[in-house]
Amino acid sequence: MMTEYINMWKNYVNFSARTTVRGYWMAFLFSVIANIIIMILATAIFGPMMEVTLRGEVIIGTSYYILMLWSLATLLPMLGMQVRRLRDAGKHWAYMFINLIPLVGVILYIIALCKPSIADDGVPVV
Repeated sequence: MMTEYINMWKNYVNFSARTTVRGYWMAFLFSVIANIIIMILATAIFGPMMEVTLRGEVIIGTSYYILMLWSLATLLPMLGMQVRRLRDAGKHWAYMFINLIPLVGVILYIIALCKPSIADDGVPVV
C-alpha cells in the first residue's frame, strides 16, 4: 500500500506515464495522513498555527510555515500524479482546469479521477 506513495515521490516529474485508480487514491490517502501527522507534530513542537491577540491582531506561528513548506514540497508530486491519472482515464492534462468552475467543476474532476483505466496505448503504468 505504501508503494503508491513512494512511486508518487519517485515519479514526481514524470508527466507522460499513467497511474491507476488504486495507485492514485492510495497515494492521496497517504498524503492526507502525512499532512495530518506533520500538522500535529508541528503544533505540538512549535505551538499553535495562529493566535489572536486581545487587540484582534493575528499572529502566525512557526507551525503554519512548516505546514506551508510541506504543502509546497508535495505540490509537484501531486500534480504529476494527477496528470498521470487523467491520462490513464483518457483525459488530457488540461482537464484540470475544470476545477475553476465552482462546485460542478470539482465534482466532474473527482469523477474523472475515479474513471476506470482506458486500453493500454503503450504508455507505462507507474
